[in-house]
Amino acid sequence: MLAASVIGLFEGSIRTLATLAIFMPIVASMGGIGTTQTATVVVRGIALGEMTAGVLGRVLGKEVWLGFTTGVANGLVLAVIAYLWKGGWLLAFILGLALVFNMVVAAVVGTLVPIALKTFRVDPAIASSVIITTFTDVCGFFSFLGLATLLMRFLL
Repeated sequence: MLAASVIGLFEGSIRTLATLAIFMPIVASMGGIGTTQTATVVVRGIALGEMTAGVLGRVLGKEVWLGFTTGVANGLVLAVIAYLWKGGWLLAFILGLALVFNMVVAAVVGTLVPIALKTFRVDPAIASSVIITTFTDVCGFFSFLGLATLLMRFLL
């Protein structure tokens, strides 16, 4: 419902430029994949007793860097595909930028949510996926549709 609410905020933009709807699942899906991978690494570290307070900063930094570089690489590939498919360089740029942003968010959320759940004595292996996927869906939709809405006059 939260992700649907965010999409609803941009209903007018989607109505104005229906092409946005084509790319929305890509941004959300890539964020979900990124956050699941990060959470898997963190939950494994927790289970093995390797995720200590002293290691957390280093793991977070590494995962954010990995999310950024993965986002840039995938963002470039998808931007080229979007440009070749739909012919709009600005739409391609917005897609790539939103993907980078969402992959960084995915890395942060995928690292911190399992740690927070463990702190509250909730099994992160069971509870993390719903929270982190929702978060990346919301952030992915908001970043992509928000940027497109801000730049709509240049997209038409």
